[in-house]
Amino acid sequence: MIGAITSGTIGDFVGRKGAMRVSSAFCIAGWLVIYFSQGPVPLDIGRLATGYGMGVYSYVVPVFVAEIAPKELRGTLTTLNQFMIVIGGSMSFIIGTVLSWRALSIIGLIPTAVLLLGLFLIPESPRWLAKRGCAKDFVAALQILRGKDADISQETEEIQDYITSLEQLAKPKMLDLFQKRYLRSLTIGVGLMVCQQLGGINGVCFYTRSIFDLAGFPSTTGSIIYAIIQIVITGVGAALIDKVGRKPLLLASGSGLVAGCIFTAAAFYLKVHDVGVGAVPALALTGILVYVGSFSIGMGAIPWVVMSEIFPVNIKGQAGSIATLVNWFGAWLCSYTFNFLMGWSSYGTFVLYAAINALAILFIVLVVPETKGKSLEQLQAAINA
Repeated sequence: MIGAITSGTIGDFVGRKGAMRVSSAFCIAGWLVIYFSQGPVPLDIGRLATGYGMGVYSYVVPVFVAEIAPKELRGTLTTLNQFMIVIGGSMSFIIGTVLSWRALSIIGLIPTAVLLLGLFLIPESPRWLAKRGCAKDFVAALQILRGKDADISQETEEIQDYITSLEQLAKPKMLDLFQKRYLRSLTIGVGLMVCQQLGGINGVCFYTRSIFDLAGFPSTTGSIIYAIIQIVITGVGAALIDKVGRKPLLLASGSGLVAGCIFTAAAFYLKVHDVGVGAVPALALTGILVYVGSFSIGMGAIPWVVMSEIFPVNIKGQAGSIATLVNWFGAWLCSYTFNFLMGWSSYGTFVLYAAINALAILFIVLVVPETKGKSLEQLQAAINA
């Protein structure tokens, strides 16, 4: 959450690449402290450092990808970020079964080191360079990204005209984000983060093994199936997002989340009331897999995609920080309350999550626009008109 609060300011001040370098430095330092720690205090310091780095990454990576991608590939490329997160999480789970946590912390250094070196090989975000008034660097970066023989004149003009129109406005302060001009984009960005987190994903994710144990299904088998489903379906979502669109995938995802919660609630209801107990493990497995598959096809990645698209560059740092902060606060709230809710009522917990996901569907229908196939400038001008 601290990383989220500062991510927008860092990304605006030192650039998107600079922010990723800051994140990498914190993550590398954190993993090294964890590896050499001999007590709980160094472990906490290391966790704080890696947590801060991830808070900044979670904002700046989707924003950077959205700003460099051509409009017809923007959704796919931004969703690939979530795809790689899922692969990384699954790899950590698998490697962690054979290595100690201390060895695992050294492996955590590898992707951060690769990123730190790779940043020397890629250009800065052209839109950030244009906002900073670096006209030559802006054009050069865009030409590298589109190919040396590509005609970038129209895209260059569109970006420059939009930046110029934004510069005529007063520099927005934090409270200005709640004015009518920006309120719709802020509502969309923050609302999707609330929908993503309060629907129960971190409770289900962090306590997958406990859920399977409680339902009487082998937890190791269930967790491995969970990880495989997550990777495959996230990949399918990445392939579909620029063909089908963001909104249809979000609606399909929300509907599946409701169904998965209902299946899981039914399993626990049967177990609590000692009715049809033989069906409980299969019903619980079905519910959890439907839930994670549905989350992976849309609600996992698309809120980050839309967040990276809808905020104009002059408020992107502040608004993006708020949306990212809300996301991490929601992640903490969901994971912190999950055990208390399960202690209150196992099936009631999933009925509650089903109701929240049903409200999320209503929010998507009424508030969220389709962003497929439009340039960032066209999209932001329409939303923030």
